[in-house]
Amino acid sequence: MEVAHVRSLSDTTGVQIGSSYELEWHLRGDRVDLTLNHARHEIVHLGGADFFDLFASPFFNSLPVMRDGLLDVGPARDYEMRFVHVPELTVELSRQRYEPLGNHVVRYSSGDFQSDITFDADGFVLDYRGFLERVH
Repeated sequence: MEVAHVRSLSDTTGVQIGSSYELEWHLRGDRVDLTLNHARHEIVHLGGADFFDLFASPFFNSLPVMRDGLLDVGPARDYEMRFVHVPELTVELSRQRYEPLGNHVVRYSSGDFQSDITFDADGFVLDYRGFLERVH
């Protein structure tokens, strides 16, 4: 589960709760501050990547969609993401592709993984098929 408070695309806080962890995160422009289980603190810098991607966080999938207007049909876009594995908090660069299919659906792919993600009119994730969904 994740709850996010979005002030802007570069100033957002969230809490992610997994079966064995709680992660508080704060996106602050070109860095994300992470606190795992109220004990371990990490700061990850963007370092030239296009965006951050935090495992199991639908908010971070919204960033390229919102910035680059990917809700309508258009060409696929390739990004280099600073990917944070959770709960390990290890970091790696990840090449990701976002292909706008229209009707607020974007095909996401990275390596051998692919899934269609449905966004609302504002660009926030509604359904990440087979992985995440928004509940009301």
